Amino acid sequence: MSDIRERSVGSVSGIPFLAVLLGMLGSSIWLFVTGVDAKVGFKVFGAIVLFLATMLGFSGLYKVEPNQSAVLSLFGKYVGTVRTPGLRFNNPFFSKKKVSLRVRNFESGKLKVNELDGSPIEIAAIVVWEVSDSAEAVFNVDSYESFVQIQSEAAIRAMATSYPYDQHEDGQISLRSHPAEISERLKEEIQDRLAQAGINVIEARISHLAYSPEIAQAMLQRQQAGAIIAARQKIVEGAVGMVEQALEELSQKGVVELDEERRATMVSNLLVVLCSDRATQPVVNTGSLY
Repeated sequence: MSDIRERSVGSVSGIPFLAVLLGMLGSSIWLFVTGVDAKVGFKVFGAIVLFLATMLGFSGLYKVEPNQSAVLSLFGKYVGTVRTPGLRFNNPFFSKKKVSLRVRNFESGKLKVNELDGSPIEIAAIVVWEVSDSAEAVFNVDSYESFVQIQSEAAIRAMATSYPYDQHEDGQISLRSHPAEISERLKEEIQDRLAQAGINVIEARISHLAYSPEIAQAMLQRQQAGAIIAARQKIVEGAVGMVEQALEELSQKGVVELDEERRATMVSNLLVVLCSDRATQPVVNTGSLY
């Protein structure tokens, strides 16, 4: 691929040239009319030549809007780029290709891919981008807008296969738990693919993320089971601490002396009360402790 980079080229304001060309057009019409009436051949010929020169001059005028550039080429050779807004004038033989420099965005379709663990997921992303080098955008790729869309979707697929959907270990980056890190990685992945087209990626973020419908219910049950297990672990840790504290305080204050068997029974009862997910029904002993 040829290394074509944007370079500025000089241009002049088109307003004075427009005034001159309008005067030339009026003069050619006047010469033609007077030449035909007076049957003077050289006037008619001069009017035709002046008219053709005027039309050629008009082809050198072009308009550049704000946040737009004009890529100029001469017989297939890149000449330079004009970014000065307004009515401009250059060599009439230059061809002009307008390129928008405005910030644009698009949302990819919902792509079905397999994440790192092999589970099928649906993912979509929003990409915000702009043209930073208009010469590369015009000459390095066939259609830079189509190139942005196709390469962005390819980058989304590649990124999604590099991370798991859910976090399975502490510190592990996953698609669902680390949106900021995933967005930055996605932006870098897309930028690497679009750099040769003169595109600057401003932002890339996931707009849709879900398990595929065929496994969504199973994965929901798996997530619920994981949440229940995690909650139970916290409950058990808290209950053990509370039982330990209760036994320690009973012993320090001399409220009651328990042998190993009664101590084990008390621990068992307290754990049942504290860890149960339903209200317990106490049994009151009105007789002897033993």
